[in-house]
Amino acid sequence: MSILEGIRKKLVRASLVLTSSYVAGTVVQSNNDENQLIIELGLTKGSLTTVELKVEFSEDNSVFYQETAKSTSGGTETDVIVEHQISSTGKYRLAIPIMDRYIKISIKGTGTVTNSLAVINAKLGQV
Repeated sequence: MSILEGIRKKLVRASLVLTSSYVAGTVVQSNNDENQLIIELGLTKGSLTTVELKVEFSEDNSVFYQETAKSTSGGTETDVIVEHQISSTGKYRLAIPIMDRYIKISIKGTGTVTNSLAVINAKLGQV
């Protein structure tokens, strides 16, 4: 089997101007055998200071849990809710392991939204 077999690509957000509040794209539904999410973000920053992207997960498409990250120092683990912050125009690829059925990807701009654009695709597959 080719590595590309079984990979599904979904448009989450068409290329649109960003807003200063989070706007969710189309909720993506994974299959039982998919355990990897690749987010492809095409960003034109324009006059924005930064762009923030958040990813949330749900089993029932109703109650969502935001992605978290951890750091450990002196035996203490600190867990925080993740917002991916981007400060340059470009094409970005974020890889996230998944075990949830529904995935919501939201994006917002910080600063002046003039001339900003963002398109988001999600690729789902099995590693």
